[in-house]
Amino acid sequence: MGATARGWKGRKGAASPVSPLAGEGTTELFAGPGQKTIFGLRKRRVLSGRNTTRPYIPAMSKPLVYALFIILVVGCGLLIGINNIPGEWYQSLAKPAFNPPNWIFGPVWTLLYVIIGFVGARSFLHHRHSPMMRLWVAQMIFNFAWSPLFFGLQEIALALIVILALLVSLALFLAVTYGRDRLSFLLFLPYLAWVAFASLLNLSIFLMN
Repeated sequence: MGATARGWKGRKGAASPVSPLAGEGTTELFAGPGQKTIFGLRKRRVLSGRNTTRPYIPAMSKPLVYALFIILVVGCGLLIGINNIPGEWYQSLAKPAFNPPNWIFGPVWTLLYVIIGFVGARSFLHHRHSPMMRLWVAQMIFNFAWSPLFFGLQEIALALIVILALLVSLALFLAVTYGRDRLSFLLFLPYLAWVAFASLLNLSIFLMN
């Protein structure tokens, strides 16, 4: 034991000094007072030089991150919507009886974009390198791609494929966030419900035209 714990002070409760040869990730042994350990020793992680944990974001910058995400998401959503307004082509399509009036889409999507931006900021701040962040980016791509395909290019079938991909990505996002970020999970439930409704509407228009 003396050979394997070189540099460890024999006095119980004394911590070992950091070895000059200890590099990043080196494990040293020491025993703290009143601690139950194996053979009177427990491992201590010694880190040299740089911090290996995820980057620390000061508390003062977090509101800025939330604001930037919300502004970017809402701004991009409104810009895409302005450039892909339902026109005469859409009015001429046969639609199901549950098709809502056109004026309702703007307020609903604006509110949803605020929620999406807020959840995106939470994902960036707390789960940046996780599947949660990647799924958020994926659903955002599908979301922004739908209007140009449906209203701009008038490709109902391709738009249907994209919105179904959006629906799947949202379901996966909710599955990932359920045990990791309950607030994001709850906030995305109305978003999932609206996209499910929009998918049914897209499918109905596709079948009727």
